[in-house]
Amino acid sequence: MLPAMNTSRKITNPRLTRQLKQSYKLLHPTSIRFISHLTHPDHPVPQNVQHRIERWSKSMLTPYARPPMILSHGKGCKVWDTEGREYLDFTAGIAVNALGHADKEMAEIMYQQAQKLVHCSNLYHNDQAGELACTLVNLTKKFGGLGYPPLADSSSVSTHQESPQDHKVFFANSGAEANEGALKFARKCGKIEEPTGSKHELICFTNGFHGRTFGALSVTNQPKYQLPFAPLLPGIKPGNLNDISALTELITPNTCGVIVEPIQGEGGILEASEEFLRALRHRCDEVKAVLIYDEIQCGLGRTGNLWAHGSLPTDCHPDMLTMAKPLANGVPIGAVMMRDNVAKKIAIGDHGTTFGGAPLQTAIAKHVLERICKESFMDQVRGTSEVLKKELNRLVAEYPNILTGPVRGRGLIMGLEVKNLQSEDHAKQSEPTISQIINLSRQNGLLLLSCGQSIIRFVPSLIISHSEVSQMILILEKVLAHLSSPKV
Repeated sequence: MLPAMNTSRKITNPRLTRQLKQSYKLLHPTSIRFISHLTHPDHPVPQNVQHRIERWSKSMLTPYARPPMILSHGKGCKVWDTEGREYLDFTAGIAVNALGHADKEMAEIMYQQAQKLVHCSNLYHNDQAGELACTLVNLTKKFGGLGYPPLADSSSVSTHQESPQDHKVFFANSGAEANEGALKFARKCGKIEEPTGSKHELICFTNGFHGRTFGALSVTNQPKYQLPFAPLLPGIKPGNLNDISALTELITPNTCGVIVEPIQGEGGILEASEEFLRALRHRCDEVKAVLIYDEIQCGLGRTGNLWAHGSLPTDCHPDMLTMAKPLANGVPIGAVMMRDNVAKKIAIGDHGTTFGGAPLQTAIAKHVLERICKESFMDQVRGTSEVLKKELNRLVAEYPNILTGPVRGRGLIMGLEVKNLQSEDHAKQSEPTISQIINLSRQNGLLLLSCGQSIIRFVPSLIISHSEVSQMILILEKVLAHLSSPKV
């Protein structure tokens, strides 16, 4: 059932309302015509909301295009704004809140750990970081990944077993930091392999996204992110995802590392093929380059497996694996897990962090990780994925004038491609269309993301229920029906 519109909101100052309404209309030029169909309209903006946003804008740098609403709290897969309006959240904080919002068990872990030790620096050992590292390695051994095939009887492996000596974990504070660490480690491996420094080149792929910090941005081969900050780091060579024929020329003896997402998230839910990943592994072995998989968005249960590459044969596996987003369900943390061929080349003092591996974050992450990796939890993700994919395919069939197949992705990282609905002479054809769908969905109580040029991205919390998938489809279908109507 769709949420009812809150009709008790105060009418705002007319002059300020016009300013905010006009600025937002520039971002979504066609959305305002559907105002009569909206259950959660942006306008009129409540006066208290408008005044807070305007006051904050004087002090806070916000390089984001935000709608005129303020979120106040959440529970499970729902969030509420300060006006009491409920939204179904299919963004999960951009694939972060795996266990949903305001999880009671996680809150209890935070409370207990905060009373004991929040931070102690990496000058000293702490139980929480050490146990999380062991848990990550043992669960990877159990479910497959980073050189381990999945065990036939995964129940035989305990998360508390002694860690094998061929995997190590380095903790950071975010996905971008994890990738920065992985790139540094690859450069160090290249330096040891060729002390002259000639083995320093890094390979990335078009439409990949690895972060906004300078090194991570340098391997994020998307002009919209890179151009404002060029020139970036030298020695970066981009290739095309799944282009096996180009790998011999792309990856050379001067290559120290290759970074790739098994499923590109920001780039449009584009999946690297098994054959391509195998060819990458083979070519990296030939030239002694380090292979890095960025599973920051697609890893940690989102595909229905612990790792997106974990079910593949080991000749498709990387040397390093980066992770972040859902690891602590929204508390900032990132990590690099690596094989011994990398770890043994990293010496004391080669890298470091002040906050990475702090007791609070790692205690939470261990709890989240163990819950995600329960067989019943993974089964639920896979089952919900089947329902979501079936419903998205139905939408493609029923709205061929708006959507085009096939549905992209797997597990609970999926995408729908939106056709161009604008006139041929429109200056920016795809962008207004995808923005319109996202905007109208939000104003009907559904939070969605876009990615790539024209992809609706579905990355809900991993606890999303079948009924919530149905609710999402109902709202999205309402929006698509409006866009399909002759009056549009």
